[in-house]
Amino acid sequence: MDTQNVAIFAKVHDPRCQDVATELISWLERNNHVHLIEEHLARHLGRTDGITREEILLQAELVVVLGGDGTLLSVARLFYGKELPILGINLGSLGFLTEVTVEELYPELERCLAGTHTTSPRMMLEVRVLREGKQIEKYPVLNEIVINRVGVLARIVNLKAQVDHHILTNFKADGLIVSTPTGSTGYSMSAGGPVIHPQVSCIVITPICPHTLTNRPIVVTDQSVISITVTSALDDKVYLTLDGQVGFELLEGDSVEVRRGATSTHLAVPKNRDYFEVLRTKLKWGER
Repeated sequence: MDTQNVAIFAKVHDPRCQDVATELISWLERNNHVHLIEEHLARHLGRTDGITREEILLQAELVVVLGGDGTLLSVARLFYGKELPILGINLGSLGFLTEVTVEELYPELERCLAGTHTTSPRMMLEVRVLREGKQIEKYPVLNEIVINRVGVLARIVNLKAQVDHHILTNFKADGLIVSTPTGSTGYSMSAGGPVIHPQVSCIVITPICPHTLTNRPIVVTDQSVISITVTSALDDKVYLTLDGQVGFELLEGDSVEVRRGATSTHLAVPKNRDYFEVLRTKLKWGER
């Protein structure tokens, strides 16, 4: 088996993640592979061989994520455009994305290193923020974006939504979610959106507590370009949140443009596990 550069990302403040990361580094060294860890993680592990994220992006051939879905979401955005296999090890709670157990770590890692692994491609979104018609920010997203008002009082936000330059509607709601099929089991599902199989090519638009009760979630083709414009901000702040982790303040008149990303995230998954098994297990379907 040829030597490979394996990037390791972990939930740094979690003692269990630190222990597994230390064991993983030792395993890679014994098997003549190179480990790549960023400086922040290296310090928490008491090591001095950490490198920058930029160096990791240049050198990595395989990515291992130790933690929960939040850790994997940040790594997926970091490696957007690289299309490397990402092996997510569940050391969190729910683990829709990090579905490989600790017990499965080394067998699955060996398959990845041998090139015999199974991958589940996950659609990404590219999100642009436009102010006065000019792009001021651009982000990749794996799960969803959320636009909502943040203030002392609970108030609705007015948002004009368009699909391929056709007006969808003017939403008056607590907010609006635009999600991928992967993100359909997250915030969108909690807001009444449908569960979408991750291999279905579509984008889901889900209003959050709409003032008009007939405003329902809508599924559009993955070739659609969705534009959402803030039509009233009043005294409260309106925020764009990406994957629940990155936030950006929007002003009245700002538009958020969402389209399918040019590349996908490739999750390494156990060979004999199917998506419906994951749904049943994680959502406890069929249990009383």
